[in-house]
Amino acid sequence: MFFDRLFLEREEDREIEVEMMDGLPSCLINEEILWKMLDLQTLCTVACVSKSLRFSVDTEVLPYLDSLDLSIVSIDEHALYHILSRFKSLNTLTLNCQRLYGSSLLPFLAPQIQQLNLFSCSLLSSSVLNSIGANCPFLRVLAVEFADHGSPPILFRKNVAYMLNKCQYLERLSLKIKGTEVDASAFQSIEFSLPRSIKFLKLKPMLENNAIHLANRLSVSKSPSSSGFVLQFLSLLLDVITDRLLVAIANSLPLLVELHLEDRPDKEPLPGLDLTNGGLHFLGSCHFLTDLSLKRSRQNYQGSFKRINDMGMFLLSQRCKALESVRFSGFSKVSDAGFASLLHTCQKLKKFEVRNAFLLSDLAFHDLIQAPCTLVEVRLLSCGLITSETVKKLAFSRSLEVLDLCGCKSVADSCLSSISCLQRLTTLNLTGADITDSGLSVIGQGNTPISYLCLRGCKRITDKGISFLLCGGGAIAQTLSSLDLGYMPGISDNGILTIATFGREITELCIRSCFYVTDLAMRALATKRRSQDRSKQLCRVDIFNCVGLSADALKLLRKPLFRGLHWIGIGKTHLISNEDTMITEIQKERPWLTLCLDGCEMQCHDGWQFHSP
Repeated sequence: MFFDRLFLEREEDREIEVEMMDGLPSCLINEEILWKMLDLQTLCTVACVSKSLRFSVDTEVLPYLDSLDLSIVSIDEHALYHILSRFKSLNTLTLNCQRLYGSSLLPFLAPQIQQLNLFSCSLLSSSVLNSIGANCPFLRVLAVEFADHGSPPILFRKNVAYMLNKCQYLERLSLKIKGTEVDASAFQSIEFSLPRSIKFLKLKPMLENNAIHLANRLSVSKSPSSSGFVLQFLSLLLDVITDRLLVAIANSLPLLVELHLEDRPDKEPLPGLDLTNGGLHFLGSCHFLTDLSLKRSRQNYQGSFKRINDMGMFLLSQRCKALESVRFSGFSKVSDAGFASLLHTCQKLKKFEVRNAFLLSDLAFHDLIQAPCTLVEVRLLSCGLITSETVKKLAFSRSLEVLDLCGCKSVADSCLSSISCLQRLTTLNLTGADITDSGLSVIGQGNTPISYLCLRGCKRITDKGISFLLCGGGAIAQTLSSLDLGYMPGISDNGILTIATFGREITELCIRSCFYVTDLAMRALATKRRSQDRSKQLCRVDIFNCVGLSADALKLLRKPLFRGLHWIGIGKTHLISNEDTMITEIQKERPWLTLCLDGCEMQCHDGWQFHSP
């Protein structure tokens, strides 16, 4: 009753404010209010305040905006037409296409489109590339994520070739096909259709053999003034990364600035068909290389780069001293000496990521304070020998903005005082760390402006720790927008009530597999916006496998509760035991809301290709 009474009182105040707003001259509204807040989300919110503001937004702002990003919401054909029909000057369009068919896009593919990003295309076939080529001849940037529908690769290649032959000004191309058994020959012979204007190329997946032909075909003259290809960025997902592939890339693409290679072998590579120290040595021919990513995925086979050791890292660090970003995964034979050589030799190094490095320990960072590089982003994932001592050393880099220690189980409370002094840190991932409520108290009182915090799997944290975090008087209470509390048995309704009350900036919350969360907590989250005017709305919530929720909790997804919600994961909960009719009614009532009934992570970024909208 208190929430309802407070809501009614504030509604009366808003009605008075709206009447005053409607009395303002339109020129003042346009010049002093709207054109000074061209953030689309803010404009849409402002348009709901009064008729004058809505008219001004519709007639004086939207028709003249040249870019639109709808990637955070999944909308249907009707909503898309309703939105895009108001934009008359678009040349940049970004869409989440999970609910869209190819025909939905046709009215908006036009010659003025220069940048087109189509993500999560679970319903689109490769024929959309045909339409893009026919209608967007001046396209400069194209990114498309397809789901594998089992269509013949030859048809996909035909549509890609047609599009590339029509888009002769294309500079950036990213094409991905996601699925469990994607035919990697889909990009075979694509090199024969690529326009010479191409500078950025991302293709996933691709066979190593075809990648070698691609590199040889795109052979670059060492002079940028040449009429040939000038490829500067290459990203490929392969069946296997080999020495011969790196030799082809180094010899043919000397102007590369960024190289990202990932492979997913399904068995141990043969001795002659794998990456070795020699392959890393050849990368020294790419004198402009500043960003290098080499990853061996364990998705299909629990393997690693077993033929690369410290010597390979020594060679790489000596020949590629200009590196500013390195990302390595699966280098199981490289020890502290090899990784330390990169930190001390590459003086411009800003981003350092290592995953599944079983020999990496605190010793690699022992003399970090003497290293010439100024680290901005550090990610040490599933590196079991890393402890709090490494974090203390990293804290000497006052420019640090991202610290990801996912899977480093020996990181404990003792290093959190060092973290709390990092005044530029915005992202902190402590998944699986051995931290407690006392550690969160230190962060809650610190000056660190963290906007993303992941505590997933931290089993020693309880509701009290959440209170320490958000009520400690530190900076994080004013900056935290995304919080992950998944798989934490110590979190119950009290912790969620604290978030609903004091997490004013939080728009993204994950509490998957928190078994002691009940309908009481969900009700508090659903009314979060009502009770606090200064509180931001929740946009994404993950309650997957929260078995303490009852079927009645589904009613909380009806309007007007959970205002602003775009995505919610409700898989393996009692909410989906309800009749399908209620879920259908909610989807009709809230077309902008995605109800994920599977086990996808936030926003379905890892599973949209497996389920229909």
